[in-house]
Amino acid sequence: MSNFLHFIVTLVAILSCSLLNPTLTAQAATGAIAVYEQRFIHSPDGIGKYYMGREIAKVMGYTGAGWLERPSREGEEQPSKVVNVLNLKPNDVVADIGAGTGYLSFRIAPLLTAGKVLAVDVQPEMLEIIELFKKEKNITNVEPILATLTDPNLPSESIDFALMVDAYHELEYPQEVMQGIVKALKPGGKVVLVEYRGENPFIMIKRLHKMTQKQVCKEMQVVGLVWRETKNLLPQQHLMVFEKPDQT
Repeated sequence: MSNFLHFIVTLVAILSCSLLNPTLTAQAATGAIAVYEQRFIHSPDGIGKYYMGREIAKVMGYTGAGWLERPSREGEEQPSKVVNVLNLKPNDVVADIGAGTGYLSFRIAPLLTAGKVLAVDVQPEMLEIIELFKKEKNITNVEPILATLTDPNLPSESIDFALMVDAYHELEYPQEVMQGIVKALKPGGKVVLVEYRGENPFIMIKRLHKMTQKQVCKEMQVVGLVWRETKNLLPQQHLMVFEKPDQT
């Protein structure tokens, strides 16, 4: 009986340690410090997975497509300013990461008379909506790309810009996806991230769907991107520009 009680006490102690520090199990299994941390107690708006101290937000599914296309979006977010500030050249290739319904893709495409937009999303339903809009708008240089949770599915050194509007904070595997984007960028290529300002508590967006500039810069630095500038031209969002160093 004493041996049985000793076994129970030991088991309870192990489980308690795991609950208090969920990363221990993952680290023991891999033999290395884990990139991500899974917590049992977390925000209802998140997935309980943490990256560099930030909880990853739940993805807005394809059922929220109408919100992306809402008529009030231009007044609230002024996405036309995002398009204008990119200073795109006619032959640029732009990857719209987390493209959703293609709201930004179809506003960029007419500027790329010799280039194209790669509309990247992990949800096939979103890509079906993009295909529908392509036919309705008679725009041929928007190419839907089905990504995975860990891979944007883009060829090496194939894009000039990667644009992510209110999408990065929802990536389940942000480090892997960003590594794929960096690989896909041409030397000197840029990543433009638009995120609601996490520093401002008065912006009425759920906390996990906002990011501070400090946090974004920290996460981009890990994958080798260099911060170039932050443009304060949007009503509620940061517009942050990062660059892939030109190694040549």
